[in-house]
Amino acid sequence: MRRFNRFYTERIGVLHETLLKSEFSLTEVRLLYELAHRDDLTETQLGDELGLDAGYLSRILKSFVLRGFLHRAPKASDGRSSLLVLTARGRTAFAPLDAQSREGVAVKLQTLSGGEQVELVRAMQTIEKLLGAVGRQHSSEQAAIVLRPHAPGDMGWVIGRHAAILLVEPAARGMGIGARLVAECIRFARAHGYRKIMLWTNDVLRAARSLYIAAGFKLVVQERHTSFGHDLVGQTWEMDL
Repeated sequence: MRRFNRFYTERIGVLHETLLKSEFSLTEVRLLYELAHRDDLTETQLGDELGLDAGYLSRILKSFVLRGFLHRAPKASDGRSSLLVLTARGRTAFAPLDAQSREGVAVKLQTLSGGEQVELVRAMQTIEKLLGAVGRQHSSEQAAIVLRPHAPGDMGWVIGRHAAILLVEPAARGMGIGARLVAECIRFARAHGYRKIMLWTNDVLRAARSLYIAAGFKLVVQERHTSFGHDLVGQTWEMDL
């Protein structure tokens, strides 16, 4: 295990003083990641979930505030607590780090075949499971869920399943996949310099609309139409990035 730890920490570059040749340490980048992907965090939650010393965490968060990366917003359910909210400047600082991290992983995976990539991911999931990560998942990532670009045949399968049930697969419900996919779309758009996201849906799709509202989309247009054999109200939602 110690040999594997030495191998892996060297491969992902965490032995350097800063991460990804940036001004940030590994801990700072991890905090920026959590703040960029969650909107319900308090300082106490963040410290407990990442196992960080309260004083150490407080110093980093104060530095983020001073640099304009972070501000605190009142928590509606508890006036004694405040939510940690990443500012537009903070997201701008994090975006290239996120992109570099993804590009670095992509470069490493390019040397592996599709089957080897699947084997690698499964091995990582096995390590997480055996060391107890599953069952205490607290970050925005689900250990059992892997997002990947579509492969040949995937789109036909998606269309076929959509026609059959018009819903999320029963075995995959309640796992936060919808919210994660929405967050991934937003992350991609911000990382690539888009200024706005627009989406179209129907008012009867209440579960989907709740995801868009939670993510920060605003309703801008509604119009009646007839589709799929029903009278519906179409809605256009937007988010400024």
